[in-house]
Amino acid sequence: MNFYFSGTGNSMYIAEQLDTQSESIPQVMKSGKRVFQDRIIGLVCPIYGHEMPQMVKQFLKEAEFKTDYFYIILTYGRRHANAVELAKNYAESIGIKPAYIATLLMVDNFLPAFDMAQEVTLEKHVDRQLETIRKEIQSGCRKIEAVTEQDRAGHAEFLQNMKNLHVQAPYETYWGQFEVTDACIGCGICSKICPAGCISIIDQHAVHEKDGCQACYACIHSCPQTAIHLKIGEANPDARYRNEHISLSQLIKANHQK
Repeated sequence: MNFYFSGTGNSMYIAEQLDTQSESIPQVMKSGKRVFQDRIIGLVCPIYGHEMPQMVKQFLKEAEFKTDYFYIILTYGRRHANAVELAKNYAESIGIKPAYIATLLMVDNFLPAFDMAQEVTLEKHVDRQLETIRKEIQSGCRKIEAVTEQDRAGHAEFLQNMKNLHVQAPYETYWGQFEVTDACIGCGICSKICPAGCISIIDQHAVHEKDGCQACYACIHSCPQTAIHLKIGEANPDARYRNEHISLSQLIKANHQK
């Protein structure tokens, strides 16, 4: 079995390709179940600011995994820095000893920096990477992906940038930066797809609350009217993304909290 967190479908796709018994972390958190047992148990999630999403960390902290083989797959777009090391350190700090951790390069859906229209044209050989990871996990390979000093320097640079912005954690950078324009028709898709339940529809208009926000951009990418934007600017405000193998209804089912 494995568990995943996914805003635009990338990690969901990988999780489902690795194991037919895949469960959405937002849904598991809502169910209250916290003890899991299997021969192999895995986690698939994106990295935000080179770390696992806050909800993923909370899930790992609250859960008990009865297995001899726990793996973590971290999906990313351009730079993973020392994400593997950070994930390993966090897992071990709460009593989980990963047998295998790897990163997997996919479309980068970080809107402030990347144009989705360009990103989807880049060949990142996802299936080739996935097949290598699948074979290693199935064979019981015990391997933690190597982290370089350059990787660590990349994260240190990121943390300094965060410090200059006077924020305590990377995801705080985007709190209050979500803007819902008059193009909103109150369809409710953003409310249904938010994994943290941070969006409500009031008077036929979406309202975003920062408390609990994971900064996953699921709401922005999934809005059919392109009515949700970031106040800090975007590389291409008209381009949005969802993994081509995952439908909108699948993402809503995985993330819906209300």
